[in-house]
Amino acid sequence: MTIAEKQQQLIEELSLFQDWTERYEYVIGLGKHLAPMDEAAKNPDHLIKGCQSQVWLDAKSEDGKVRYFADSDSLITKGMIALFVKVLDDETPDQILTADMSFIDQTGLKEHLAPTRANALNLMATQMKQRALAFASTQH
Repeated sequence: MTIAEKQQQLIEELSLFQDWTERYEYVIGLGKHLAPMDEAAKNPDHLIKGCQSQVWLDAKSEDGKVRYFADSDSLITKGMIALFVKVLDDETPDQILTADMSFIDQTGLKEHLAPTRANALNLMATQMKQRALAFASTQH
């Protein structure tokens, strides 16, 4: 499944919920299903700066694909980073770098977030692309 197909699937899943609180419950559920992040990786180097909550993001390259590991001290923020992990995990650096991350706007989630949390979504997407860029430069 391509990144665009995963994004479309997420948009469709979220559109099943009429009520935005149900959408957030779904997103929080995604966060609860994130693979556990190694406690040692929850350090300042992996902290996404500028987020209202603490959000950690780590990435590893396995067989030419980027594997993401994330966690947060906030359920909703953990769910938000889980959206990006669901879409970008196990893809090549080049696929991640060319991915259109505006799909998050189509979910309707940003409209019900405080501006600082909505800004955090942009920071998360940027950080994930920066991690992929680091792996892309080592592969060429």
